[in-house]
Amino acid sequence: MYRKHEVTIGVAPEQVAVELRNSLQTILYRWEHTDDWTPRELGVAVHAETVRIHPFTDGNGRTTRLLADLVFLASQDGETLETYDWNLDKPTYIELLRRYDGNRDPRDLASFVAVQPLE
Repeated sequence: MYRKHEVTIGVAPEQVAVELRNSLQTILYRWEHTDDWTPRELGVAVHAETVRIHPFTDGNGRTTRLLADLVFLASQDGETLETYDWNLDKPTYIELLRRYDGNRDPRDLASFVAVQPLE
């Protein structure tokens, strides 16, 4: 269930569903019609965009990290699958999320979030 009240981060509650659908459709369209993002960047873009919208009252971080890992895994085609390592320097991570908010470019954030082989 999406949040129904204002918070200090994210879009207005009445815009959450539409904004989330539109943002994820835009990312999917870009993924299907361009070749400038890696699977690692795709997962991070989904994560950062969902964090930007902040759709839930609680659990946004956990949910968006899980979503990022699932998208990252689904978009890989190599023999060795990787997942993100979410053990991050939080101030740098937040700064890179803010940078993403300004330019919608996931490359810096994707470079910062390490990956590890799926065991």
